[in-house]
Amino acid sequence: MAKILIVEDDVAFCTMLKTFLQKKEYEVVTAFSGNEAIPKIKQDIFDVVLADVRLPDRDGITLLDEILKKNPTTQVIIMTGYAEINMAVNAIKQGAFDYISKPFNPDTILQTIEKALGTKNSNTKKVKVVPKIIKTVNADFVRGVSDASKKLNEYVALVAPTRMSVLVVGDSGTGKEYVASSIHKSSKRSDKPFVAVDCGAVPKEIASSEFFGHIKGSFTGAVNDKVGHFEAANGGTLFLDEIGNLSYELQVQLLRALQERKIKPVGSNKEIEVDIRVIAATNEDLSHAVKEGDFREDLYHRLNEFTIKVPPLKDRIEDLMLFANHFLEESNVELDKHVVGFADEVLDVFKKYNWPGNLRELKNIVKRSVLLSQKDMIMLDVLPKDIANASHSAKHTYGLFKNQNEQELILDALEKANGNKAKAARMLAIDRKTLYNKLKQYDISL
Repeated sequence: MAKILIVEDDVAFCTMLKTFLQKKEYEVVTAFSGNEAIPKIKQDIFDVVLADVRLPDRDGITLLDEILKKNPTTQVIIMTGYAEINMAVNAIKQGAFDYISKPFNPDTILQTIEKALGTKNSNTKKVKVVPKIIKTVNADFVRGVSDASKKLNEYVALVAPTRMSVLVVGDSGTGKEYVASSIHKSSKRSDKPFVAVDCGAVPKEIASSEFFGHIKGSFTGAVNDKVGHFEAANGGTLFLDEIGNLSYELQVQLLRALQERKIKPVGSNKEIEVDIRVIAATNEDLSHAVKEGDFREDLYHRLNEFTIKVPPLKDRIEDLMLFANHFLEESNVELDKHVVGFADEVLDVFKKYNWPGNLRELKNIVKRSVLLSQKDMIMLDVLPKDIANASHSAKHTYGLFKNQNEQELILDALEKANGNKAKAARMLAIDRKTLYNKLKQYDISL
């Protein structure tokens, strides 16, 4: 029977995890602090240690050193919240087996433990495992841990298996195409084409040809037959980005194609049947465009069978470092660099900045920083000045940075978390103990 030590200061969570693992026939010992764990590590040999990266009296990395000194074959799995991913990555570099990010489901931790035990029992050398949160370059969708992201993921999972048309709305740069691609990959059409079209980039003069194709000789310059976007997406999904940019004439043609599921290439008398699902996206208020007469109401309702709103990055600040690390990994591969992570002062600045360009802006900044970095860590001096000098009092950005708005930020976070202190602490990027001290300091009672 494998022996596991859980080091976690959240007593309720620790107890729940212990009960779950005992039911899976593991021998489980618990410790609620690093200092409580040290004697147990010295007195006994554990096959696996599950340690929170941030404990009341020490961080998980210093505890990792103690564990590996006592028994180098012990497999250490770091448990981390969104704000401590860099620490977890460093832990892996220093000998931890892997890390899992909170919140996680029981099956995830069970699989990780079994994998760790398999490595231990095979007497193989410890390997550095690519962290699960940092996706590979070809990954399509980073799933956040914030409430806004959870709601987004739930909607994607809900609508993906259906045949419904989906309207994805959100500010520029929020990742609407990634959401559309995720819907497609989770649908019954996942093995068929996903064709993405930027409606704002299609010239009005050739729009019909682009969408429906043409036959050779149908107009000047038509030297070959052309397959349009509808036919190319046949059997799969057609993603129409910035749908509000379509001309009124093309809206009429698009509506007809969606209603009849038939298209006629320019210059052809033959209709082609198409079986497609349409996902449209926009960063403007289409309902207002309908009222103003700029967008057809019947087409709007045809496209809007189900709406998904993609939240801006400032409303999912808990996900910030998930995306930053994902873009770091992408940039390292693309630029053939080996930047490890972000300096603490960079993390602070990232959390203070309002990110008006959302994920697209974050991706560009991380890529630029990786290119300019001459060190293992991204430092403050490689960031653009407007971000490096981010205001310490950004009103809608969570995080306590010793500014005059601390009390307001705490009250706002508690309100959005419906009084849940653990959730509020995560939103504020602080640990629970710090939050309790701040509540006492400002005489805030719930």
